Amino acid sequence: MWWPKAGTGRIVLIAGAVLALAACGFRPLYADGGQDTAASAELARIEVAVIPDRSGQILRADLIDGLSPRGRPARPLYRLEVTLRERQEELGIDKTDTAVRANLFITANFSLLPADGGEPLLDRRVGLITSYNILLDEFATLTAENDARERALRQIGSDIRTQLALYFSRAG
Repeated sequence: MWWPKAGTGRIVLIAGAVLALAACGFRPLYADGGQDTAASAELARIEVAVIPDRSGQILRADLIDGLSPRGRPARPLYRLEVTLRERQEELGIDKTDTAVRANLFITANFSLLPADGGEPLLDRRVGLITSYNILLDEFATLTAENDARERALRQIGSDIRTQLALYFSRAG
């Protein structure tokens, strides 16, 4: 009886997986060529409105860098408006009834609008929960909280960019 070599089975499995992905219409979102390039070009034509507070500044800077890495659009076709909500919840109480851990909840509602006004083209919400330690040293706690906030805002920015890219990829 003939048995294939051990490496042959892997090759057949990988080839089958590649064919299955091709058959289902899978396309990498940021690939070069076709509609995906059009989606990237559309992302670069989004103007990001001012978002209040320090957290808003951090998120806006991240969005601008991610959407249009070559600089702000001269004639934007779209306007992205984002509102942020943030709340904290202390948890992880120790023996002295002092909180030692906190969760930071950040939610962003965003709308993609035509630059000349009109109804939103896309209206969504993304959110994230991140944690940090509450320490005896106040400065260390503040540093941990700010780091948790910045991590969450970077992830929220990435989630917003992904949803915008999917919108343009499907619309194109």
